[in-house]
Amino acid sequence: EVQLVESGGGLVQAGGSLRLSCTHSGFAGDDYAIGWFRQAPGNKREVVSCISGGNAYTWYADSLNGRFTISTDNAKNTAYLQMNSLKPEDTADYYCVLKKPPAYYYCSYYVEFYDYWGQGLQVTVSS
Repeated sequence: EVQLVESGGGLVQAGGSLRLSCTHSGFAGDDYAIGWFRQAPGNKREVVSCISGGNAYTWYADSLNGRFTISTDNAKNTAYLQMNSLKPEDTADYYCVLKKPPAYYYCSYYVEFYDYWGQGLQVTVSS
C-alpha cells in the first residue's frame, strides 16, 4: 500500500519560511510525479506546484511569484516544498499527492491526475 506522510507545517509570521516534506512508500526509482496542493477554508483546492519523474519538469502556480520551490530526494523517497516570503494568503491545508509510474517528464496542476494523497497538514501565516 502506498502511503504519503507529510511534515513541516505550522505557524509562521508573514515573511517567514517553512519547508514541507512528503515521504512516500511503495515506489522505487523516480518514475512518478509529485504535487503539492492546498485548500483554504471556503476556497477551492489548487495545485501550487508539481514535479515530474526524473525531476525533468516542474510547474508552479503563477500566484506564487517564485516564492516556492519543489524538489525531491529520491534516495530518501521524499519530496519537499520550500516556501519563502510567506503571506497570510498562503494559509491553508497543504497536501502531497503522487502520480504512480509512468510519470516521466510530466506532472499536472489537476488534482485528479494524481493517484495517492497524503493526510494533509496545516500552514498558518500570521500577519
